[in-house]
Amino acid sequence: MTERLDDLRALIDAIDVQLVELLNRRAELGLEAGRAKVRAGRPLNDPRREREVLDRVTEANAGPLPNEYVVAFYARLIETIRSLEEQEAAEGPRS
Repeated sequence: MTERLDDLRALIDAIDVQLVELLNRRAELGLEAGRAKVRAGRPLNDPRREREVLDRVTEANAGPLPNEYVVAFYARLIETIRSLEEQEAAEGPRS
């Protein structure tokens, strides 16, 4: 049992590393989108787009995570990236 548990934990650890890499890539793309919105004079907050993202991840969810948890996670992710966008916008253009 201990060997099997160790194997499972090793797989979980590897997935965690991949998830962090993907989350940071997602944040990078969100920041790029924020820069494009600023250049176009559009607001950083786009509730319609956020709803589309939440709907898309809900449709993609095959479990075992309940949709409410997936939506809560993504809502927090969107909020965090928007905060990074706002911070970057307040600091001004990058050189």
